[in-house]
Amino acid sequence: MDAIEMLLTRSSNNKLCAPAPQGEVLDNILNAGLRAPDHANLSPFKFIVCQNAGLDKLSNIFKQAAEKEGKTEAEMEKATKAPYRAPMVIVGICQYTEHEKVPRVEQIATTACAIQNMQMAAFAQDFNGIWRTGGFAHSQSVRDAFNLQKEDEIVGFLYLGTTETETFIKRQKSQQEHVDFWR
Repeated sequence: MDAIEMLLTRSSNNKLCAPAPQGEVLDNILNAGLRAPDHANLSPFKFIVCQNAGLDKLSNIFKQAAEKEGKTEAEMEKATKAPYRAPMVIVGICQYTEHEKVPRVEQIATTACAIQNMQMAAFAQDFNGIWRTGGFAHSQSVRDAFNLQKEDEIVGFLYLGTTETETFIKRQKSQQEHVDFWR
């Protein structure tokens, strides 16, 4: 698959099973993330790759957060199961560094670009996934479990694996609705 075809046809798939990317394929995914645009070369991103026992640990973090936040029994069960929607979850964290020329929002954007690069690299190598945020990305209990500082941010949870079903390719959005040309 060439790069343009990949960019124009990529769609997320949330029906994921084993195997997860591993070996050189996983290295390619992680290295693609590390190639994201990065003003002043601050490298504000940190990635935590959760598999096997790592998914158990993430599940426990989500469960404890749900308990601390007074969620219902059904919400706690959903929280506990969330990491197992895929055989791998990469947690994308922005670790903010104060810099006179690179504001926090730009460092978050760098981390977001890194996550997108990883998702695209997975897609290019016949894996798929879905990027989720949701309440746990903003939960103080989850933030504490990852030892985040006040200005740090969980930018997303990238669920990766092998698709169980055919990936539905979303319709192409209209340029007329989203693009203005100033000529």
